[in-house]
Amino acid sequence: MLGNFSYSNPTKLYFGENSLDYLNEELPKYGKNVMLAYGGGSIKKNGIYDQVIEILRANGKNVFEDPGVMPNPTVEKLYEGCKIARSNDVNLILAVGGGSTADYAKAVSVSAYCEEDPWEKYYLRMEDVDNQIIPVGVVLTMVGTGSEMNGGAVITNPESKLKIGHVFGENVFPKFAILNPKFTYTLPKYQMTAGFFDIMSHILEQYFSGGDDNTSDYIMEGLLQSLIHSTRIAVSNPNDYEARSNIMWTATWALNTLVAKGKSTDWMVHMIGQAVGAYTDATHGMTLSAVSLPYYRYIMQDGLQKFRRFAMNVWKVNPEGKTVREVAEEGLDRMKDYMKEIGVAMNLSELGVTQEMIPGIAKATFILNGGYKVLTEQDVKAILKQSM
Repeated sequence: MLGNFSYSNPTKLYFGENSLDYLNEELPKYGKNVMLAYGGGSIKKNGIYDQVIEILRANGKNVFEDPGVMPNPTVEKLYEGCKIARSNDVNLILAVGGGSTADYAKAVSVSAYCEEDPWEKYYLRMEDVDNQIIPVGVVLTMVGTGSEMNGGAVITNPESKLKIGHVFGENVFPKFAILNPKFTYTLPKYQMTAGFFDIMSHILEQYFSGGDDNTSDYIMEGLLQSLIHSTRIAVSNPNDYEARSNIMWTATWALNTLVAKGKSTDWMVHMIGQAVGAYTDATHGMTLSAVSLPYYRYIMQDGLQKFRRFAMNVWKVNPEGKTVREVAEEGLDRMKDYMKEIGVAMNLSELGVTQEMIPGIAKATFILNGGYKVLTEQDVKAILKQSM
């Protein structure tokens, strides 16, 4: 393990089939005004909305609804949520949905009382929060982002074609999160598998960095093995509780900041994927799947020993009689086969990207330096072309 670090995660999780009951334990800790944020209405069709409303009413809460949170929450929607929260003196924002809804709730929580434009302050200048923060709770209905147990909040500005994530400190983490695997059963297959790859990508972004003997890498290899095993089951039987519960738990641990400790972390797949999303409004997990293999093949030589380890420990590639590079390549080939098996996007053309968009997407991609290779804008263009 390299470097010095501290670790704290203040989010309290309630997990299991009866986890929603614990909302009754959390609600009395907050004032009477609750903003209920959710998406396009699926929670009304599957009955989750009614269950949540019943508990809120039973606890004497005034509920101010904020529906219509989109898969890539926009800055315009953020302003709308801020107005609802501020004008109703909201004491708690309850996000019922997937990662986008949780991200949005956290963005509103820091922005409602911001004295200047929150997009400028938090997403362009990346400043810390110095104003009142509204507490957030999450009832999770889709897995993938890990947003239920971290400080990340991604917002899209369609006008400037920028999709930016701000990772806030632990003061912005949800105060509590309720995880019932059965709430994820009714998700359409496309959204389900996109979430599965989002989980894998979160792990890989942290795994493919550094060359030391790091405990976090061993944890991540175990998480990846569990994810691969359980997602294969879930694709064929979406109502397999054991598989869905393991996936839900893996998603949380993939991005609740634990496995990042002692790591430099990469995140370039996410930077490229988010730039693609800003141009196309494509599903987040699918933007990641479309660019992952071209990106990893592009940087593989710079982290060859780690890619060899990945092939052997995660994909069980036999190294006998093979060069280091051959083993590494076989690992990525097996990852490709798995991606095709679960049905994620394999190229950007599927997502509506055209050759004409590539310069703009490359320019909108934030360059980070935690991985094995620091990219240039020309490198990003090359990866994008290979992703088509």
